[in-house]
Amino acid sequence: MAAAAATRLLRLAPRRLPAPPKACPFPALPLQPATPLAATSRWRRFCAAAQASASAPPPPPAAAAVAAEGTATGGEAVGEFRRRTRVADVKGGEDEGSAWVGRQLAVRGWVRTCRAQRTVTFVEVNDGSCLSNMQCVLTPDTEGYDQIDSIATGASVLVEGIIASSQGGKQKVELKVSKIIVIGESDPTSFPIQKKRASREFLRTVAHLRPRTNTFGAVARVRNALAYATHKFFQDNGFVWVASPIITASDCEGAGEQFYVTTLISNSAEGGSLVKDIPSTKDGRVDWSQDFFCKPAFLTVSGQLNGETYATALSDIYTFGPTFRAENSNTSRHLAEFWMIEPELAFADLNDDMACASSYLQYVVKYILENCKEDMDFFNTWIEKGIIDRLNDVVEKNFVHLSYSDAIELLVGSKKKFEFPVKWGLDLQSEHERYITEVAFGGRPVIIRDYPKEIKAFYMRQNDDGKTVAAMDLLVPRVGELIGGSQREERLDYLEGRLDELNLNKESYWWYLDLRRYGSVPHAGFGLGFERLVQFATGMDNIRDTIPFPRVPGSAEF
Repeated sequence: MAAAAATRLLRLAPRRLPAPPKACPFPALPLQPATPLAATSRWRRFCAAAQASASAPPPPPAAAAVAAEGTATGGEAVGEFRRRTRVADVKGGEDEGSAWVGRQLAVRGWVRTCRAQRTVTFVEVNDGSCLSNMQCVLTPDTEGYDQIDSIATGASVLVEGIIASSQGGKQKVELKVSKIIVIGESDPTSFPIQKKRASREFLRTVAHLRPRTNTFGAVARVRNALAYATHKFFQDNGFVWVASPIITASDCEGAGEQFYVTTLISNSAEGGSLVKDIPSTKDGRVDWSQDFFCKPAFLTVSGQLNGETYATALSDIYTFGPTFRAENSNTSRHLAEFWMIEPELAFADLNDDMACASSYLQYVVKYILENCKEDMDFFNTWIEKGIIDRLNDVVEKNFVHLSYSDAIELLVGSKKKFEFPVKWGLDLQSEHERYITEVAFGGRPVIIRDYPKEIKAFYMRQNDDGKTVAAMDLLVPRVGELIGGSQREERLDYLEGRLDELNLNKESYWWYLDLRRYGSVPHAGFGLGFERLVQFATGMDNIRDTIPFPRVPGSAEF
């Protein structure tokens, strides 16, 4: 019976899409408050299991005409797509749902807790739309109350009823349930996530279920909001999104820490290929000419080089996609698979790059503070006390910049004992970066620019001093480097010379060099590891907890 109800429940009901957002000019970035979703869409029409107790609005004339036409021709018309009212629509406003008192509601979600008393049962249901649960009050008169023994933590349910003022102090409203359907049962003896707090290390072993916890549900929603705000910032400012390739034959960073992509190792044979079956040359090396791409191919570490090709045609572009690094590191700051945001600006120098990076960071941080208040309050209470003040500093304080040479002088003059040495020509470590932004500048974001060319990538533009390049790192409290960027080397002879210095094969970069042969322009860009941004915005200690399914050395589960 429950299975039949679930089948009926999952039939798609129509909903209406919201209007597209209006664009805003650059560099001024006004942040418009989001219109409540419930105000822009009609209620989703309840499907078969719930129609008896809920009335849906009549279809608009156009939809009725389409339906009539479908009937006349013997087919069945596809209905209008309409969003479903969710718990966040009810409890997400300033009144926490008081305006909904007396209205009918159907909630579809997963049981967090079930407390049975003598005459009443309280079921906390969460649908993932917000941190808050909907407290559902059942009595023996509730239709489906005979299923009460199947309502355990983790079970999925449909509950219908009337919103009422709550007698308890934890919430302002609750749902007086008239009907409940158990869609999917959950065995309480084996369900690994119970009410008691579980360690994050344990939750990584059940990553397929950890989104049902408060912490990881909040992380997922903030991650989603940051991704939305990222696209909105660049789209509103005239950038074009470009899908950079995941498979590449180039090494953008020149570090050589890449995953190979090959079909030479067959998985058709039992136990996999034998080493002797891998094609090789006379000197014993792998014969890549017999591979799928007829050359070594890798998972990309960056979409930057490909992004530059489109920036030199479309002016301003950005990439936002997965990247990979085969770095055998088990720290809390590294992942083997991660997402990168990489804008490229044509007809731009390092100053333009720094301005764009600063504006972008302030925009996305302001967006989550204004649109993820409940989740941010949760992080401020349970994950990192003071995180909201720290993020407000990013939004409200002006960013400052200083040269790498001045930063070294500042660190040496501090007389502080660091674990790693401080010397001109050495890269700054996280402890140095955090001292600069947290102590020296009192929590203000800081940009370090003009780094020694020996510690930076080949594509960065050389400064006139011959020793440094037009590179910048944006530092923030608690994290250190969050964004790294540079003005790109647009002069062909300089770029070729740099490739020679680093013993990089120019033939592999022939197309990249062509951009300097045909209509070269000054251009700049930066890269931002998205998971590091999520870590910065949520206060999570370990970057493995900022991505749904972390890929790290020795672990590729799920």
